[in-house]
Amino acid sequence: MKLSDITIRNGLAVGKHADGGGLYLEVTKTGSRYWRAKYRVGGVEKKLAYGVYPDVSLKTAREKHRASKAILAEGEDPGAERKREKARIKEKVELEANSTFQIVALEWLAKTAGRREKVTQNAIKAFLDHDILPYIGRMHVASLTPRDILRKVINRIEERGSTTTARRCLQICGKVFRYAVVTGRAERDPTTDLSDAISSQKTHHHPAIIDPKGVGALLRSIDAHAGHPSVRFALKLLTLTFVRPGELRATEWAEIDFDAAEWRIPAKRMKMRVGHIVPLSRQAIAAFKSMQVLSDGKRYVFPNARDPQKCLSATAINKALHRMGYGDAHTGHGFRAMARTILDEVLEERVDLIEHQLAHLVKDANGRAYNRTAHLPQRREMMQRWADYLDQLRNSEDEAPRSLIAGRTLRTLVGGRTHLVVRRRRFPT
Repeated sequence: MKLSDITIRNGLAVGKHADGGGLYLEVTKTGSRYWRAKYRVGGVEKKLAYGVYPDVSLKTAREKHRASKAILAEGEDPGAERKREKARIKEKVELEANSTFQIVALEWLAKTAGRREKVTQNAIKAFLDHDILPYIGRMHVASLTPRDILRKVINRIEERGSTTTARRCLQICGKVFRYAVVTGRAERDPTTDLSDAISSQKTHHHPAIIDPKGVGALLRSIDAHAGHPSVRFALKLLTLTFVRPGELRATEWAEIDFDAAEWRIPAKRMKMRVGHIVPLSRQAIAAFKSMQVLSDGKRYVFPNARDPQKCLSATAINKALHRMGYGDAHTGHGFRAMARTILDEVLEERVDLIEHQLAHLVKDANGRAYNRTAHLPQRREMMQRWADYLDQLRNSEDEAPRSLIAGRTLRTLVGGRTHLVVRRRRFPT
C-alpha cells in the first residue's frame, strides 16, 4: 500500500516502508526518516537517496523518483547522473566564487606572463592596480556592462587627461574579458562596444634630429657625455645600430658574436616577437669591446649603475639626452628616425634593406615576410657605410661633409687579382 502524509506523521515502525515503484521511506532507531529508492542497471541493484522527511515531502520524493525513472528509461544510470550533476553544481559554485574581475584579471596576468617582457608585465600590473581593479575588481566579471567600464574606468582616466592610458586600460580589460569567456566565466567581451568611446588624439612622433649637421653635433655631445659609461656607450650603439632602446639596454653578452660580427636579438625581446640580426660595423664592435672591459663579466652589456645584476634603466637614455640639452629635440627612439631618414634621403640606401634592419615587417613581392637572415650581406655593407658616414659627421664640426666615399665597391678580377673600384657620391646637407 502506498504511503500518505497522515500515516507518516502518525509514526511508522523502524524499517523500510514501500511507496511503490522502488521508492520507500526508511525509519531508523533514532526516529530519522530517509527517502530511498532501489533500481537496477545491468542486473546490478543500486540505491538512490532523495533526502530526509519532512524536509523532503512525500510529493517531492515522488517527483524525484519519477525523474530518476525517466533517466533510467533512457538507458542512463540515474545515480551516475546525479553525481555528475552534483559535480557540475560544485564546479559552478566554485567558478562563481572565483569570478570577480580581480581574480580573473590576476589569473590571466599570471597565465600569460611568459609571453611578455618583465617590464611589460610590471606595467600591466601597475595599470590594473592603479586604474582598473580599485573600481571594478570586486564586481562579477559576467555582470560588468560596457557602461560600467566606461564610467568606472575609462572616464575616470580621461578626466585627468590621460587618453593614452585610457586606451591601454581598455585593451587590458578586453584581454581579461576574453580570457573570462574561454574559461567559462563570461559570455562576451563588453569592451568591443567601446572602441569609439575614447577621445581621439593626434599621433605622437618621437623627437629626432635628422639633418646631418645636427647629427654631427649630437655625436660630439655623446662623446663628451660625462655620465655613467654604460649610458655613454648605449648612446653610441644606438646611433650605430638604431635598434629600439628597450632592445639595446637589456642586451646580454650571449647575444654578441664577435667572430661573426653579429648581434642576434632573441624573439622574446623583440617588439614583433621575431628574432633579429644586427650586423656589427667595425665601430660597433669596438664599442661593444669597450663595454666588455667595463662590464667586468656581468650578464648584461649595459649594467645598471645602482644594481649591476640588472640592466640599464628604462629612463637612463632619455635622461642623459635631456642633460645634454636634447630633451625636446631627440629621444632614444629618435635614433631610428634619424637613421631611417638619412639612410634613405642622404645615403640613398635601398628602402627595403633599411626597413628590414629596423626590424619592421617587410614583405616581398609575393607577400611573404622576409626572414631575419634575408639580404644579410647587403645589410652588413649598409651598416658599415652608415658607421663610416657617422664618423665623418662627427669629425666635421663646421658643416656636414659634402662628399663621401659611399663604400659602394665593385670587385673586379683583373690578371688574377681582385681590385676595388670605388664610386664616389655627393650628398646634400
